[in-house]
Parts: sequence; C-alpha cells; structure tokens
Amino acid sequence: MYLSILKSPNNYEELTLTEFQSIFKEHYKSIRNFVYFKCSDADMAEDIAQDTFLKLWETRSKIDKRTVKAYLYTIAQNITINQQKRNTLKYKFQKKPTVDRDYDTPEKLAEMQEYEQKLNSVIAMLPDGGREVFLMNRLEDLTYNEIAQRIGLSVKAVEKRMSKVLKILRDNLGTEI
Repeated sequence: MYLSILKSPNNYEELTLTEFQSIFKEHYKSIRNFVYFKCSDADMAEDIAQDTFLKLWETRSKIDKRTVKAYLYTIAQNITINQQKRNTLKYKFQKKPTVDRDYDTPEKLAEMQEYEQKLNSVIAMLPDGGREVFLMNRLEDLTYNEIAQRIGLSVKAVEKRMSKVLKILRDNLGTEI
C-alpha cells in the first residue's frame, strides 16, 4: 500500500455523502468554536462553520482524507480572515448557562448584569491571541497543551498569554476569573 501511495499522481478519493456526514458530526462543533474564538461573534461563527463545510463539500474530489481535519481548520481560518477584512466586528461574549435566578433579588440581578457588561467589554478589548486562548480554556475547557496544539504555539506561549489575560481581567474587574 505504501508503494501505491507513492506511485499515485494524487491520493485523493472523492468523499462520499456518508463520509462527509461523519466528518461534519465529528468536527462541526470544534470548527464553530475555533472560529468563535477568533471573532467573538457567535452568529458569525455559525455562518463561517457552515461555509467551511460547504467549501469542503464543493472540493470533495480534491481532498486527501488523511488531512481533512487540518484542511477544515485552514478553510475556517481563511474564511474568518476574509470576513474580518470586510466587517468591523463588534465583540460579544457568549453567555454560559446561569443558575436558576428565581432566588435572586432585583439588586443582585442588576449587579450581575452590570458585571456581565463589564466582563464583555473587557473581553472585547483583550488582544486577539489572548482572547482566543482565554475563551478556548474557559468555554471549551481545553487544556493549555490542547490549545497549543490547536493553534500551533508552545505550551509556554499559551501559559504566557493566559497569564497576561488574567492580569488584565483582574485589573479591570477587581476579581479573580
């Protein structure tokens, strides 16, 4: 088999619909999250993730199945860059599910909303690389090692970015995150 790979002019076999569906189920959420960490806009992340898989389907006859994951991230990255060039982005922080608020007082709700607005604005002003690392760690629960592998940095670089982000958040919010 190794020799047949070397002899073949291209190693591409067209993806079948079943293979495409399997790839979609396996990678859609991580591609969407990857884009969200780049742009901080949930709607844009959904659109770009869908466009990424549309592009994968359109180029299904030119895909090396062994590198489809890397190809997906490359497509998503390129579409994100192109979209960011066209738009001025307004950053938003994706809300995590909150606990039942039936027991909160109006004052507590107002404090929480004020804190959330402040948090959103601080996250929006974070440097792109730092915001990306922070959101990958806090929203997707990725380890520093997983983040480093995903974005092509050393673990030390990820730690340094996270350290800077946490300092910015502490300084601006006056609390630990």
